[in-house]
Amino acid sequence: MHRLAAVAALLLLPGLAPAKVELLGKASIPGTAADRSGLTDTLKDGTPHNRLGGIGSGIACTGQGNRYVLIADRGPKDGIVPFACRFHEFDIAMRPGAKPAVLPTLVSTTLMKLPSGKQLIGLSSAFDAKNSPDAPRFDPEGVRVGRTGTLFVADEYGPFVCEFDRQGKRLRVLDVPAKFLITKPGATPKEELDRNKSGRGPNRGLEGLAISPDGSKLYAILQSPLLQDRGDKQVPGKFTAVNLRILELPTGEGRPREFVYPMESGEHGVNEILAINDHEFLVLERDNKAGKDARFKKLFKIDIRGATDVSKIDRLPEKGLPDGAKPVAKKAFLDLLDPAFGLAGEQFPEKIEGLAFGPDLPDGRRLLLVTTDNDFKADEPTWFFAFAIDKADLPGYQPQVFDREKPK
Repeated sequence: MHRLAAVAALLLLPGLAPAKVELLGKASIPGTAADRSGLTDTLKDGTPHNRLGGIGSGIACTGQGNRYVLIADRGPKDGIVPFACRFHEFDIAMRPGAKPAVLPTLVSTTLMKLPSGKQLIGLSSAFDAKNSPDAPRFDPEGVRVGRTGTLFVADEYGPFVCEFDRQGKRLRVLDVPAKFLITKPGATPKEELDRNKSGRGPNRGLEGLAISPDGSKLYAILQSPLLQDRGDKQVPGKFTAVNLRILELPTGEGRPREFVYPMESGEHGVNEILAINDHEFLVLERDNKAGKDARFKKLFKIDIRGATDVSKIDRLPEKGLPDGAKPVAKKAFLDLLDPAFGLAGEQFPEKIEGLAFGPDLPDGRRLLLVTTDNDFKADEPTWFFAFAIDKADLPGYQPQVFDREKPK
C-alpha cells in the first residue's frame, strides 16, 4: 500500500483519529468554599452544611448567556449525614487568551424538595420499604435543563429521573423501567449485593444524563452494569462485565428504549453523557484513580443509530451480546490525560464527572466544559476545564433549543 494511503487508512480506524481540541484554561474553587444556601448548622461529621462541594457531579447549560446549573451529589462521607440536596447556578465567563481564561462565579443556591415541601437529603438510611421516590433519600448525579427551563435530575439511589422547577420543587418522576430499580433498599453500601439480584449495583446507579436538542428525550446512563447483567460468576470487588445500559426516556408521550454501551473495561465507570445531536453523544468513561496513578480518563463519541433496543432483554451477558443485537457505535474522542493538555500529574482529580457544551466561542469553535466532584473534601478543589473544539470535529452538532420565557 502507498505510504500516504496507509496513513489515511490508519487515521480512519475507530478511536485513532485525534480530535482538534485545545485546552483554553482551567479554574478551581477551594474545597472550603461556602455556597449561598443560607444554612448555618454543621453536619455530624463536622462539615459546614453550606459547604460548596460535590458540585461537579453534573453541569448543564441554561441557554441564558454564560449561566449554568451545577448539581451537588448526596453530600460528604458517602451518605452518612442528612445533607440537604441542592443545585447551584453559576456564571462561567470565558476569556480566551486572558488570565484566568475561565472565571466561574456562584450566583445562587437552591435547596431541593418533594412536592410536600419536605427536604430531599443524601442520607442513605432515609428510604422507605418500597424504594419509593416519595421518600426523602436522594443522590443527584446528572442534570439537564429542559426546554422551558425546568431541571431534569438523575438520582443514583432509586435510581430515578425527576423533573424540578427552578425553585427546587419536584414536579414529577419519570417512569424508569423496573429492571433498573432495587426492590429491597438498605442503609449500607452492600445493600444490593446482600438483598437484591437485579437492579443497579452498589452506588452505581444512573450517573449521567443527556437531553436531545429539541428537549423531547432524556438519555440516562448507568455507572456500571445492572446486577443481572454482570453474569453468574461475578466476584464482589472484581468487575468484568462491560455491557452498560443507556435508558432513553421521552419527556412527553412515548415508551422508553434501551441501548448497550460496551465499556473498555469492567473496572471502569461511566459518569456522564452529553448530546451532540439526536443520535450522537459524548460519553465520559474513567478509572477510579487520581494523580499519577490515573490511567484512563476518556471521552468517547457514540452513535445510537443502528443500535438494538434491548428493553425487552431482561438479562444481558457480561460480555458480547445475543445474536443479532448490536451495541452503540463507539470511537475515542478526547483523552484528558493526553500530555498535550498538561493536566496529568499529581493534582489530576479522580472524579471527572460533568460535561456541558456552552455558547460558541468568538472564533466559532465549540465550547466544552468538564467539571470534577471533590467529594466535599476540604483539601481538594473543584476543577473546571474548558476546551475548544473545531466545528469539523463535531459536524453534526445541534445546539439545544430553549423556549424564551421565564424559567418555571
